[in-house]
Amino acid sequence: MSIAISGLYIYPIKSCGGIALQRSAIGMAGLHNDRRWMVVDEQGVFLTQRSHPAMARIRTDLRDGYLVVTAPGQPRLDIPIDVVEDDDSVRRRVKVWRDEVDAVDEGDLAAQWFGALLGTPCRLVKVHPQSQRVASVARIENWLARHPVAADFPRQHIFAFADGYPILVTNEASLAELNDKLAAKGQPAVGMDRFRPNVVLSEFGAFDEDYTVLVTVGEIRMALVKPCVRCEIPNTDQLTGARAAEPMTTLTTFRSQPEGGVTFGMNAIVSAPQGAMISVGDRAEVLLDF
Repeated sequence: MSIAISGLYIYPIKSCGGIALQRSAIGMAGLHNDRRWMVVDEQGVFLTQRSHPAMARIRTDLRDGYLVVTAPGQPRLDIPIDVVEDDDSVRRRVKVWRDEVDAVDEGDLAAQWFGALLGTPCRLVKVHPQSQRVASVARIENWLARHPVAADFPRQHIFAFADGYPILVTNEASLAELNDKLAAKGQPAVGMDRFRPNVVLSEFGAFDEDYTVLVTVGEIRMALVKPCVRCEIPNTDQLTGARAAEPMTTLTTFRSQPEGGVTFGMNAIVSAPQGAMISVGDRAEVLLDF
């Protein structure tokens, strides 16, 4: 079955504004520069829109060798993208969910910028090049055992600061079904940005991603290994940071899972050759397992 890649997005700083791409390098760690930076509190624990919805108002760009960060009422912040991290004085341990990993502190100016916006002491960190954060090996091995067609996938997938897996895949038709249900309740439609995907599919049946084993684009293969359980972030307007009850209230009515949680989208792991690129408009073959 052939479908299309209709969107590619990265979020350079975890839980901050994303960047729509036409083309991206892709590998085991996901799309290049996705969730490479993260905001942490004084104890090194990650901060997200869950507790700080104002992070949605932070815009990011990658320009002329810099991560450019802007927000209403704040001066522009420019962070060099590629600096050799050979100074142990800026290396620190940080925590994202249950994982403790090495990171590089981006300095006092960045800390002051984010602290002023969020109203709490915090630091901006970048994933250390020697960081070894690995997606759940047990879950991946279990999934691969049940899907022999993907048996040659690596068991260990090292990635940066995404929640649990290198790639999040969503489907335009699934969003359309959700928006139909919102419209029936007199609620406004929501955009795909509420779900913060990396790869968006089109020409695909609503929620067929739930039953997809592989999405293949040339030599790039994405194995959809785990449904994405949602928190309150989809209720956060990604332009203003305002939070409401939708769309999670409506999603709960038809996407609640017997094992718990409300799902939208699929977490994926990647097998791709060195230097692989993926583009909006690429055709993809999908393998379904109904």
